[in-house]
Amino acid sequence: MTDPPWPGVLPPSATYRVQFGPGFTFDDAAAIVRYLAALGVSHLHCSPVQQAATAEQASYRIADHSRLDESLGGPGGYQRLSEALSAAGLSQLLDIAPHRLTLAGRESAWWWDVLEHGPASRYASYFDIDASPPDGHLAATVIMPVLADRYGRVLDAGELRLRREGGAFTVTYQEIEAPISLPALGDLLTSAADAAGSAELRAVATNLGNLSRAIRAGPAQARERRLAIGELRGRLAVLCEREADLAQAIDAEIEAVNSDADRLDELLARQNYRLAYLGMAAEEPAGRRFLGVGSLAILRVDRPEVFDDVHELPLRLVRQGSVSGLRVDHVDGLADPEGYLTRLRTAAGDAIYIVADKTLGPDEKLPGSWPVAGTTGYDFLNLAGELFVDQDGRQPILDGYASFTGQDADLAEITRAAKLQVMAEELDAEVERLTWQLAGICEHRRRQRDYTRRELRAALEELLAAFAVCRCYPRPGQDVTLADRAKVAAAVTAARQRRQDLDAELFDFIGGLLLLRQGEAGEAEFAVGFAQVSTPVMTKGTEGIAFSRYLPLACLNEVGGDPARFGGDLPDFHDAMRYAALHWPDTMLTLSTHDTKRSGDVRARMSVLSELPHAWNAAIRQWSEHNARYKKRAGKHGSRNWPDRVTEYLLYQSMVGAWPVQADRLRRYLIAAVRDARLHTSWTDPQAGYEDALAGFVAAVLSDAEFVAAVATFLARHSIVARGRLNSLASTALLLTCPGVPDLYQGTEIWDLSLADPDGRQPVDFAARGELLAELAGAGPQQAFARDDAGGTKLWLISRLLNHRRSNPHCYSRLSGYEPLEVSGPGAGRFVAFARSAGLVVVVPRLATSAADPWTGTSVGLPPGRWASVLTGEAHQGGQAAAAALLRFFPVQVLARED
Repeated sequence: MTDPPWPGVLPPSATYRVQFGPGFTFDDAAAIVRYLAALGVSHLHCSPVQQAATAEQASYRIADHSRLDESLGGPGGYQRLSEALSAAGLSQLLDIAPHRLTLAGRESAWWWDVLEHGPASRYASYFDIDASPPDGHLAATVIMPVLADRYGRVLDAGELRLRREGGAFTVTYQEIEAPISLPALGDLLTSAADAAGSAELRAVATNLGNLSRAIRAGPAQARERRLAIGELRGRLAVLCEREADLAQAIDAEIEAVNSDADRLDELLARQNYRLAYLGMAAEEPAGRRFLGVGSLAILRVDRPEVFDDVHELPLRLVRQGSVSGLRVDHVDGLADPEGYLTRLRTAAGDAIYIVADKTLGPDEKLPGSWPVAGTTGYDFLNLAGELFVDQDGRQPILDGYASFTGQDADLAEITRAAKLQVMAEELDAEVERLTWQLAGICEHRRRQRDYTRRELRAALEELLAAFAVCRCYPRPGQDVTLADRAKVAAAVTAARQRRQDLDAELFDFIGGLLLLRQGEAGEAEFAVGFAQVSTPVMTKGTEGIAFSRYLPLACLNEVGGDPARFGGDLPDFHDAMRYAALHWPDTMLTLSTHDTKRSGDVRARMSVLSELPHAWNAAIRQWSEHNARYKKRAGKHGSRNWPDRVTEYLLYQSMVGAWPVQADRLRRYLIAAVRDARLHTSWTDPQAGYEDALAGFVAAVLSDAEFVAAVATFLARHSIVARGRLNSLASTALLLTCPGVPDLYQGTEIWDLSLADPDGRQPVDFAARGELLAELAGAGPQQAFARDDAGGTKLWLISRLLNHRRSNPHCYSRLSGYEPLEVSGPGAGRFVAFARSAGLVVVVPRLATSAADPWTGTSVGLPPGRWASVLTGEAHQGGQAAAAALLRFFPVQVLARED
């Protein structure tokens, strides 16, 4: 076994993820600490705790990285939570989102300061904008696309209003406000001083006018300018409070400006930003957007001063002992993930557990040089899920899907089209920026200078679409890794084959730039920029759009998954677990997160459909024929039936996966899914006609007693609920025993049939779970099965294994390895069996109901010695053990060595 990364780190035994928000505060989390301790976890895994823009947006919509969120309880509430955890012997794993900031008016103090002071702001370098524009103003760079109509029409309609509060001024539009640079108000205040006859106000106005002409300055002068503006604002506030006539004169001038569109336009033109129409967001963003969400700005945490300010709060919590682990959200959004993680490791210390939220492609490996314990577990989620998909069902499922939907394009074509769509829409500005950078590089090379911008952009788009993973990791001054060379080579080859109308040499040249081989000025900046664009192209295009359009078996359409593989081979799973035990033994494992498209239990039940493809194909044909009466005629001459066939197919799959499901919940889920797909409607351009037809269809079919009975009969006839639960128990056993740290998502310790966010963020009934856990304390499998419908079997299994992990850490430690066990007999391929070298054996079934009797004649080779069941206490001897004997009391088996 190789040395594990960061051997000084003490990893959690198991974590429990909670989502903070309006219905779940720090005090609410403190109230469940005893329950979590009884369940057996070691760490509370917290969503981000910094100040959000609004209470409704708590967690990832961080507006102020320096403060604990007041809506969640602020410092007092957080202190009470930390004390409760400490008293129970638990610690905290904190999720941080270091590279993004919600642009939310005054709450986003750094951004507000940039808007007010422009290049003189101490935070101008914190954002991915040009902080040193040629004319000294940021207005050409900072576009604020917040207006529902064109700027001129909004201005003429009087919807933009200048306002004053003490000595500060803002411009408002509906609920949105932005600061007015005080030096730009010199003329307005001069007029007010004349009207009020105030020499003191005139002096303030004169000083502000002088400041407005002193924009270009070095850091020291910029600081002096900010201090002078602050002093003048204070003097102005005192004057307005002291002299009512003067305040009235200023307010009269404000009203005069509000009544004169030309004067207001002139004032706004002197600001460090430009108010603009919403439709400009994709083409002229105010800095690179985070995955196309215009209200989020990217922070330059690669700069030391930004890193220090962003991490002051979480690192303080680490030093105080409240936090012993960090989860870094969306690490691929950083310019240099390895550089960032190295800085974080140095700042946090070698003993802190750190995992990176990194989506690995099906054959991608986490860079071994990253100073982390591993990923957040999506790779395990997909590997484990594929085990329960019957590959023999692949062709009949695909044939049935194609026949039902009429969709003949394969996933690769759908994905390419989706990526190109993303680049043409919300990432248009980013791709254009890359094109200009590439054109600048080509201009100085005689073999490339004659390429047109159209050719350059087309080549870039094709290369971005050809990337099979999120990105490469170029680090100027360092050798490009073999893994990155392979990624670029594969993409260049695919792009050349796809676009033979473009010069092949152009693709080779761009590939060389990405590998830092050309030695050109601007090469490193271009390579890093390409990597940061390829990430949202992949996530938005593949996981967002393509996975919403290609749905033969939706349980495979998960973050980091590959639906085209249609299940995984058992040897591949064993190889992956061996690799994890050797290289990433403390990586995080999960089955459900706040971002999964379907909960682990929904996916476990959906996967059963792969075992009965012909029955499934027949059922959906019958259901569709029955429900045709509820479709809406649409299009020219009523040529289309809404909803479309792909959405109808998803509806039936989702009903099976989440049954019983309420109409309103299913409607919300499907509306979100079709908006993600962007074929008939979208988030940016909702089509009421289509969405109303879909909502009406959902309501109608779920009100049809005959159809509802048919679905219930299908589920019962094929025991789909029971088979799904068996898959879930098997997956859960793997989660809790494979190499790594298991992470349980809130509420999923019992059956959880959540669909996509926000379905998975609904309030959790912890009181009911606590009562069930107390009821099952000391119980055996029979009592657990008596409460199966309430989730008793799953909760019992989790509690037994978590508490065993906590009391026997050596069985699951980074030194305990992973070795597959030999399974022989007719059902050999239907069992996952392995040993951890420190004394643990795990046996779980897979596809166990596909055969008439997978148990008879099948045995597992146990390692020598005496073994006792962690679940039931029954004894077993080393050697061949019948599968039926191992699983006679409970569907999964975990044995611990007694000797």
